[in-house]
Formats: sequence, structure tokens, C-alpha cells
Amino acid sequence: MADEGLRPIIVKRIKKGGGGHHGGAWKIAYADFVTAMMAFFLLMWLLGSTSKGDLQGIADYFANPLKVAMAGGSGSGDATSVIQGGGKDLTRIDGQQKKGEDDNATKKFNLKAAEEELARAEARRLRALKERIELAIATVPSLQQYKNQLLLDITTEGLRIQIVDEKNRPMFALARAELQPYTKLILHEIAKTLNDIPNKISLSGHTDATPYASGERSYSNWELSSDRANASRRELIAGGMQEDKMLRVVGLSSAVLFDKENPFNPINRRISIIVMNKKTEESIEKENQTVDVSDEASVQKAVEQGAQIGPVAPPSGTPNPHAPALAVAAEAAAAASSAQGVTAQTPR
Repeated sequence: MADEGLRPIIVKRIKKGGGGHHGGAWKIAYADFVTAMMAFFLLMWLLGSTSKGDLQGIADYFANPLKVAMAGGSGSGDATSVIQGGGKDLTRIDGQQKKGEDDNATKKFNLKAAEEELARAEARRLRALKERIELAIATVPSLQQYKNQLLLDITTEGLRIQIVDEKNRPMFALARAELQPYTKLILHEIAKTLNDIPNKISLSGHTDATPYASGERSYSNWELSSDRANASRRELIAGGMQEDKMLRVVGLSSAVLFDKENPFNPINRRISIIVMNKKTEESIEKENQTVDVSDEASVQKAVEQGAQIGPVAPPSGTPNPHAPALAVAAEAAAAASSAQGVTAQTPR
């Protein structure tokens, strides 16, 4: 009994960790969850801010990373791609491929819009030329007294400059193609401005309806208007206009009257200078084109392009089937001319 009282008493104490009721494992799980959420939101942000081409490049990279790393291209080798690759495209001589939006897409041009813009630009040039000539008429003392004889307007053919006669101030000598000194002065001033634009020039001469004593059978208003137009052409060139700018010189006699109510009005005697627009130039240049009327498609195309439609010339040595009808028409016209009385007057 005495030995039992001296036996030592041993007390065992178990030390528990400071992790609370469930321990510290939840912190590790929570950290993993936050990391996963951060990675997820980062992925969503990248998908939302990356272009379609870059996304395709990323997909190609993960689909076959070895090929992209060695050959480059297909998005990963592009400098704008998220994942950079290296090397040159083995299928090209130089450069890299880019799979995605094509920055070098084929450009399409609106031809009709371009033609309209060219027409507007040409109209602006013609208006500027008109204003310049009007300014010269108003400021040059030698031209101010002739301002009533200079008529400028914009027509469907281009800028028209008309030099007309006045009752006591004709441009030419009586019934001749000899220019008066002041007419030469006017033409010289106009010639100085015509080289400023590339447009071609058309020049026509006009007379009044007063006929020659010999009528139309010898020298007539047709020859007079033509001679006056050519005299004006020579004077424009003498004034400094380039020779190759002249595209057409015609004499129209009294066929196109300025004052249709009074055919004998001196204002009908005039020289008309037209600075032609591009459309008028092309129509003149195509006047000599003909097509075979047997080909309907060619006729339609020629009409659209403004070509002249006429019958096909017969082969050499083949009689013209229309010759008899033409001969009869010519005889009838000659008989009518001889039967008509002509007043013997002299045009100015």
C-alpha cells in the first residue's frame, strides 16, 4: 500500500493547432479559387479585346505550335499578333502571311462618279477662264470700248466667245475677210488666255442673210464665212495661241443666225470661238467613225459611243445601187435653184 502511494502521476496534454475549428486547409482552397477566377476573367478580357485575326492566329498556334514556331505566319508570325512567331514563310519569297482581315483588299472605283467629278472640274476651269476674259475686257483700256461686241456664255459645248459686228463698227472689211485693226487687237488679247487650259478650240464664221449678186453658184456667204474664220484663226496664232489647240474651223454662212427675227441684223455677222469641253472634243473626233448596219450589236455600241452610222462602202468597181436616186435628187435641186429668184445685194 505504501509503494502505491509513492507512484508518480503522469498527465498527458495534447496540443492542438491554432487553425480554429476546421483547421487551415480552407485558406489553401480559397486561394486556389481566387486564382482560378482571376485567370478566367483575364481570359474573358483577352477574348473581348482581341481581333478576329489574332484569335485565329492563337488557335492555329495551339493547334500546331511546332509548325508556327519554325515557319512563322498564319497569325503568330505577324507583328500585330498576341503570340509572336519567328522565321519566314516557306511558301513565299519574302515576308510573312497574315490570316485574318485583308488590308490589301481589291479597291473598286466608281467610273461614273469619276467622270462626273472630271466634268465638274472642267466646268470650274471654263468659268475661271470666262471670269478672266471678262476682267481683261473691263480693265484693259483698249478693250473697254468693244465690250458690247464681246459676248461670253457657257453652253453645252463649252465656253463660247462671240465677237459680233455693230452697225458702224464691223470686224471685217466690206464683203472681204480682211480683219480690222481693232479686231486683231481683240483676238490677240483672247489668244493670251487660251493656252492656260488644255481644252481644244472650235472656231466658226457667220454672216447675215444678205446674199451675193451671183447667189450661191459662185463666191457666196459660205466662202466668206469660211475665209473670215480662217483669218481669225491665223490672228489667234499670231497672238500667241498654240497651233495644235485648234480642232475645227468652219464657215456657217447665215445658217445659224444670232437674231432669227431679223436675218439682216449686223449682229448676225460674227466670229464664234468655243473652248470645248471633253464631251464635245470626243464627239468631233468620232465624226468619221462608221459601223456596219448589218451588225445590230455594233450599231447599238456605236450609238452609245457617238459614232456615225452609215452604210458599208461597196467594194472597188461595184456600182453604187443608190446612184440613180442620187442623180435624180441632184437634178431636181439644181432645177429648183435656177428657178428661184435671187436679190442682188452685197453682204458686209
